[in-house]
Amino acid sequence: MRRSSNMRFSRPYWAPFVAGGALGLTLLLTFYLTGHGLGASGAYTAATAALLETVAPGSAQNNSYLGSYITLGRSPLYSWIVFEMLGVIVGGFLGAVTGGRLKGQIERGPSIGRGSRLTLAFAGGLVMGFATRLARGCTSGQALSGGAAMALGSWAFMLAVFVGGFLAAPFVRSEWQ
Repeated sequence: MRRSSNMRFSRPYWAPFVAGGALGLTLLLTFYLTGHGLGASGAYTAATAALLETVAPGSAQNNSYLGSYITLGRSPLYSWIVFEMLGVIVGGFLGAVTGGRLKGQIERGPSIGRGSRLTLAFAGGLVMGFATRLARGCTSGQALSGGAAMALGSWAFMLAVFVGGFLAAPFVRSEWQ
């Protein structure tokens, strides 16, 4: 065990094959119990639809894109995917606490300042958010669920993710060295 900067013991990470196996079993159980796979980006769209309905009633319902997230008499936040994302947030927090890795710091390389790191993270999040809607799903929905269902589009999506990451790596590597 190694000591972290806050003098608490950190536990080692799970072995990749164990974590991958656990994720696969989680995906299988999700298909079995709910009839659909994992995903995340739909939760943000459901939350956007709920916020728009709160601010301007009827607007989301009349919107061709957001309207499918509005069910008459039921909040879009009632969706299973919103609760999945809440579980991811709570589970991530509990995992960090029990693993001794909960820290109040900004991870960054020695050649980048905090402001630049936060700006790049925010910009990357915006690009990923736009891309997930364009691809009609995030990596968990497309790669895990779509890949498990042998959907050709999901496999093409993951190939594009890996190629894009490989091509972008030289541009961002300097920020971490």
